[in-house]
Amino acid sequence: MDRVRGKVTIITGAARGQGEAHSRLFAEEGAAVLMTDVLDDAGEAVAKELREAGHDVRYLHMDVTAESDWLAVVAEAEQRWGHVDILLNNAGIVGSMKPADQEDLGAWTKLTAINQQGVYLGIKHVVPAMRRAGGGSIVNTCSINGSVGAPGSFSYQASKGAVLMMTRAAALEYVGDNIRVNSVSPGLVMTAMAEEEGEESNRAFAAATPMRRGAQPREISYGVLFLASDEASYVTGTDLFIDGGYTAQ
Repeated sequence: MDRVRGKVTIITGAARGQGEAHSRLFAEEGAAVLMTDVLDDAGEAVAKELREAGHDVRYLHMDVTAESDWLAVVAEAEQRWGHVDILLNNAGIVGSMKPADQEDLGAWTKLTAINQQGVYLGIKHVVPAMRRAGGGSIVNTCSINGSVGAPGSFSYQASKGAVLMMTRAAALEYVGDNIRVNSVSPGLVMTAMAEEEGEESNRAFAAATPMRRGAQPREISYGVLFLASDEASYVTGTDLFIDGGYTAQ
């Protein structure tokens, strides 16, 4: 317990699924958590539940593609708690799951705005706050599909490949500021996002995974917790596969 005690943590896409799991675990481990999302009712409900359990958690509406929202979120964290220590760039969407020749430009633009531009804006606006705090830790959500190819999800894979390289570039850029930047690459995770891909797709994914199942969101959150915490003080520029052995094949 208390692995991130006193660490002020901003979590995007925090209202449900993987982001909700991160919010619960980080709060339980002692962090002050600023949850952000566009799903306000769900986000407020989770934050209220965690506060009633004695945790220091707040929720704020944020569109990760909007620079003004990022400015407001970082300002809120600093005004409320005095500093920002951890950013979990978790928000993301799957998109249309089409090959390049069938992809709609509008769908491509929306997906890359959330999955890639959102991460860029998070790094851009949190780094100055972390400098003021004397350092920090950023964990970006990538995917095994950012490292290995698969048919049928061209835009998603492109965005996650970009996040992987953004992680490495930022890790080298800000190492002198005592800011660590890492990413996690989950395989199949049993969230609402996975449900959107359909039961047949999930069954095939699980069958292709050596552990023969998808992860529960909390299993991914523990990897994120390690990278975000001081336990990973010598880890930067790393992508952690949490995929049931999928990429070992």
